Amino acid sequence: MKAFASDNYSGVHPEIMEALIRANAGHMGSYGSDEITTRTKKLFENIFGAGSEIFFVYNGTGANVVGLSALTKSFNAVICSDLAHINVDESTAPEKFLGCKLIDVPTTDGKITPEQIVQKIIRVGDQHHPQANVISISQTTEYATVYTVEEIKALSAVAKKHNLYLHMDGSRISNAAVSLNTDFRSFTRDAGVDVLSFGGTKNGMMFGEAVVIFNPELAKDAYYLRKQGMQLHSKMRFISAQFECLLSTDLWKRNATHSNAMAKRLEQGLRGIPNVKITQAVNANGVFAILPKEITPELQKEIFFYVWNEQTNEVRLMCSFDTKEEEIDRFIKKIKELTL
Repeated sequence: MKAFASDNYSGVHPEIMEALIRANAGHMGSYGSDEITTRTKKLFENIFGAGSEIFFVYNGTGANVVGLSALTKSFNAVICSDLAHINVDESTAPEKFLGCKLIDVPTTDGKITPEQIVQKIIRVGDQHHPQANVISISQTTEYATVYTVEEIKALSAVAKKHNLYLHMDGSRISNAAVSLNTDFRSFTRDAGVDVLSFGGTKNGMMFGEAVVIFNPELAKDAYYLRKQGMQLHSKMRFISAQFECLLSTDLWKRNATHSNAMAKRLEQGLRGIPNVKITQAVNANGVFAILPKEITPELQKEIFFYVWNEQTNEVRLMCSFDTKEEEIDRFIKKIKELTL
């Protein structure tokens, strides 16, 4: 089955599968006390700078919960977009494990602004009101839009002014880096991000994400929080080996470049079709469009995708590292057959 439903639908990149097979040889220390994990942590430190603390976890929800747990107490609140993954696609995992309130900000493109955040920082010191302590942003956003370096720095400035932390959900961080044509550090640590969820699964890995904490003081409890949150992988070498493969070469960039390019190809094809409206800027590997409702079921039989907004029939079309040009061209051809 081919699908534009999610970049989680894709398989494992062959180079990463080979890395997993190599890591499978013999016995190694558990819970991260193996040479592969040691090497991969060093690799992350080289990317993000000395003092970065790296915690490998199973999945994106786990990364967000562990990372946010290091920044909050149960009486705090996290300010985020109303479309943020932690708000709409992680059930109530953040609320359950953090004990915090999520304060969501309405957005039209998935990005929140300093002005919106300031409006939510209210009743500071009031024991009757949740105390805002974290701003959480997604990079890329759930609308596949991308924050610029300047936009992130502006959010960080607001956070610092009001004694808040800045958390980044980077489940598609490689796609963002390619879109911005810059390195990871420039729009994370150097832009004022305190804690980062670094995604791998959506960019060719089988499983595994990383929590990167840039302040060692904030990382002190993270080892216990990861264990308590059931995110400590006993055979950690199999997460580490994948990240080592992804980041020690340009594989992360090749994969993200391809998926971003496929989204652009899809956008260009859709723009030439009457009654199809692109709703968001195509910054990364996702295209959001309003399609005629009557053709959607038939199209989903051809290549499956999700309806994002049932009221408007806005759909989400995600491209992956293994999306092929002919699949996009076939999809465009099918839409034309059904609409023209």
